[in-house]
Amino acid sequence: QVQLVESGGGLVQAGGSLRLSCAASGRTFSTYAMGWFRQAPGKEREFVAAISWSGGNTYYADSVKGRFTISRDNAKNTVYLQMNSLKPEDTAVYYCAAGPLWGPGEYEYDFWGQGTQVTVSS
Repeated sequence: QVQLVESGGGLVQAGGSLRLSCAASGRTFSTYAMGWFRQAPGKEREFVAAISWSGGNTYYADSVKGRFTISRDNAKNTVYLQMNSLKPEDTAVYYCAAGPLWGPGEYEYDFWGQGTQVTVSS
């Protein structure tokens, strides 16, 4: 069992940056791939980024490629999402997830956090 708690969301102007953190409980964090997803009002949840258990492989949605960076610190049981050059369309609730596979599908993740709100003003 893994419990995930996101933090770091907030209100930022377009062009600004935020860094989201996701702290995980449990000793098995380093064995899980981690992903970030987001859900905007009235829209389905969508994939943002994923990272393998070792951190050696990453994968991004086209909409965030070149602007967002996913990373992890297994010693701290934490995964990060650095978000730069934010746009109003990045406004959403951001969720982190843990699972055996690092991919874009929600089905690949077994555990989910409660989400953190990111609002980008124009």
